[in-house]
Amino acid sequence: MKLRDIGEDELIGRIVALAPRDPAPGAGPGDDCAVVDAGTDRLLLLKTDALVEHVHFLPDADPQAVGWKAAARVVSDFAAMGGRPERFLITLALPADTQVAWVEALYQGIGRCLTEFGALLAGGETSSVPDGSAMVISVAATGSVDRNGIVRRSGAKAGDVLFVTGLLGGSLRGRHLAFTPRVREAEWLAAHFQPTAMMDLSDGVAKDLPRMAAASGCGYELNRDAIPVSEGCSVDEALGDGEDFELLFAIAPSQVANLENAWRAEFPEVRLTMIGRMMDEGTGMSLVGGWDHFGA
Repeated sequence: MKLRDIGEDELIGRIVALAPRDPAPGAGPGDDCAVVDAGTDRLLLLKTDALVEHVHFLPDADPQAVGWKAAARVVSDFAAMGGRPERFLITLALPADTQVAWVEALYQGIGRCLTEFGALLAGGETSSVPDGSAMVISVAATGSVDRNGIVRRSGAKAGDVLFVTGLLGGSLRGRHLAFTPRVREAEWLAAHFQPTAMMDLSDGVAKDLPRMAAASGCGYELNRDAIPVSEGCSVDEALGDGEDFELLFAIAPSQVANLENAWRAEFPEVRLTMIGRMMDEGTGMSLVGGWDHFGA
């Protein structure tokens, strides 16, 4: 059996069962960030992520844009739980013939992202890789979230309404290097409307919505005609390209009208679209597609 035979989600399920985990509710793997209760009014968030050359960026990509993406992907995961980024550790694994100017530009992009979202560089590591091997940029970070404002993937209920921010699709045409994490929008949502479930769209609606539904013990219905599609993209691309880094969230139907009115006043430049609803487990529709690292 090979990784392509089982896919990313099944692999994760297998390997996390092989190591000890924190028994505290909500502390284990399965959300956008790991959660640690340090006994204060804010919960500690932990996140790690990696960019691999030829998978997440191409060799001719602007290194500043690659640096932005490396940090912003992690910032987006903090936003998905209603939190904020704080301290970052960056590990670089690079061929020895990499140009110094490329690495400096990479860090300029990382620094620009950290500055914009109020985070700090805390340290990291560098390593060589064999000549001809792909570059790897690994990012680990801490963040925090108000314990009364945290939003997980697992709280949605049948009847909750599904929304997405922004436009979807087009990552394969370059949008994956130029997105803005929805930190401000997510904190505002958590403070004023407390979504029942939320995550960021890293692998596409077609992959991420089923994950949210499964975590919440729900089915789902999706209105394909309502999907907010980026210019030049099809609905299938909007559902499956991935790397949109927009918010997908569920909210009680009683809050929908107030949310839509308040959102227009607070974020007139960011589109908010109702795309479906949660259903009872075992009912609704199914989706195929989205990004899977091992192609199952």
